[in-house]
Parts: sequence; C-alpha cells; structure tokens
Amino acid sequence: MTELDEIDRHILRDLAEDATTSAGEIGRRVGLSQPATWRRIKRLTEAGVLRGRRIVLDLEKLGFGVTVFLGIKLAIKGRVSLDDFERAVSAIPEVQTVQHVLGLYDYRLRVVARDLADFERVLRRRIMTLPGVGDVEANVLLSEERLTGPLQ
Repeated sequence: MTELDEIDRHILRDLAEDATTSAGEIGRRVGLSQPATWRRIKRLTEAGVLRGRRIVLDLEKLGFGVTVFLGIKLAIKGRVSLDDFERAVSAIPEVQTVQHVLGLYDYRLRVVARDLADFERVLRRRIMTLPGVGDVEANVLLSEERLTGPLQ
C-alpha cells in the first residue's frame, strides 16, 4: 500500500473531480509549486495509485437514456465457461463494465441503452444468448452521484 499524506489525498480528490485540472492549478490549491505538484502526480502514477485519466461522457446527451445493472449467474461453472462468457460479453458495445463478483451472481454488468425497448432488445438478442447465461436480475439506475470514496 502506498502511504498518502493530506496533500496527496487533496491532489487525488482534485483529479478525481476533473482529470484535466493542471498541476499548476492543483498546486495553488494545496500550496505547492507546479513542479512539486507534478512530481507528486508522477510518483502516484508510478506507484499505480493513478491509472490513467478519463473523461466522463454525458450518456443522455449521446442518446443513452437508460442504464441497467445486470446480475448474471452462469448456468455452468468452470474456467472455460468464465473465459467464454467474458470474451463474448466484452464484444457487446452497450456493456460498459463487466465485474466478476462473489455472491449471489457471478457477474455484474453495467449496460446502457437508448430506452427500455432498446434495453429489452439488447437483453434478449445479445446478453441472454451469451454462453453459459443462467439467471439474470436487472436493476434500472434512477440517479447517480460520483464520489471520490475514501479520499473524502
């Protein structure tokens, strides 16, 4: 585990909020120079604490008004069925994330669709036909807040 001081946590919070914030701007907020802030960001990246910088897309403005979390229980267990399922589900463009989980389900998927009719099409024609799919539970996202987690 990487040791973080309060300045590191502040830098991470700022970058989690907006990854395009410059090292100079973050430095002004935490009381460091731009080069000192950049060295800290570089150290956090080299330590694997920061893994890339991402943008957040506004899915509604892109025409995706529905987000659904699916719990998938495979009918057949085993390494081959896991690999086959992961390979097949990764090819579905509406699937944003695939999480292999422990619990009631084997996988948790985040799926986006234009509307509920579009989601039903994706579910019936793409997801339910994947290798090994058994039980499926759907939860429609109503609202979402992005938090920085343990750095707050």
